[in-house]
Amino acid sequence: MTDRDARAQDAELRRLARVKGQPMSPAANLLGPAMVGFFKNSVQKRHTKLGAIAECWARLVPELLNDHCALDSFNRGTLVVMVDSSSHLYQLKTLLLAGLQQQLLVACSSAGLKKVSLKLGRWYEDGGEESSRRIQFR
Repeated sequence: MTDRDARAQDAELRRLARVKGQPMSPAANLLGPAMVGFFKNSVQKRHTKLGAIAECWARLVPELLNDHCALDSFNRGTLVVMVDSSSHLYQLKTLLLAGLQQQLLVACSSAGLKKVSLKLGRWYEDGGEESSRRIQFR
C-alpha cells in the first residue's frame, strides 16, 4: 500500500466517521425539578383550597348524588360543582335549597365557603368506570 493510498483511505475513514457518527447530544433537562414545581403550583395548591371542602361535601351530600358530582373550582368563596346529568342537577339544586347549602356553609366557614354554584358537565369519558365518577378535583 502506497503512502497516497493510505492517506486516501485515512481521509475516507475520517469522512465516514464525520458523516455517520452521531454528535454528542447535550444532557437532557431533569424531569424531577419540573414535576416538583408542577406539583407545588397545581396539585398541592388545589388540594389545600379544596381538601377541607371536599371532606364536608362527601360527609353531607348523599352518596347517590355524590357519585355524579365533581368539585370543579373554588374562587372568591364560590364553590363550583359540576354535575353530570340534568336530573341529578335538579335533585342537588333542590337539596341545596332545602337546607344543604346552609349546612355546607356552616361546616366549611373556616375554608371561606360563601356560595355553592352548580353547572352541568362531565369530567369523565362516556363509558367510564363507576370508580372514575367519584368526587374529584378537576
